[in-house]
Amino acid sequence: MFTQLKRLPWAQIPVGDRTRDRSHGRRETRTVKAVIVALPGGIAFPHAAQAVRITRTRIVAGRTSRETAYPTISPPAGQATARDLQTWIRQHWHIENRLHHVRDVTFREDQHQARTGNGPTIIATLRNTAIGWHRTTGATNIARATRHANRRSHDLITAVTSSYPTTQ
Repeated sequence: MFTQLKRLPWAQIPVGDRTRDRSHGRRETRTVKAVIVALPGGIAFPHAAQAVRITRTRIVAGRTSRETAYPTISPPAGQATARDLQTWIRQHWHIENRLHHVRDVTFREDQHQARTGNGPTIIATLRNTAIGWHRTTGATNIARATRHANRRSHDLITAVTSSYPTTQ
């Protein structure tokens, strides 16, 4: 599929959306092009209505890097414009940075040994619950909040159980 997407006539397809950002010591340009492929003779991928090419160009400390991705989407062009795609992609990375980065760095999820059965799902659910708990209590640094909770586990137990009515 990658070969089919890469061979599409991208040079003839106009840029649908382009954004430029400066932050964290880098300049970044994101360019999105989209083309309808659901027509007969499109790509050999079921339910793909559009093929997309996203080019990210970053300049950090004078060094330029370029990355190109070729996703496919099922919504037709009328329901998913290039600007919509740009927004959705940014939201995806926001989730990636906000949740998965915390799971990977603070909880060292990538180094965890559970690989089979329900273990990985259960551990991920517990990590997400801990992150959600810390965020709802106003924590902005999850690592610090986790260390604090480790030293004062009775506070967590009290907070969780005190909100439930007693049966006596």
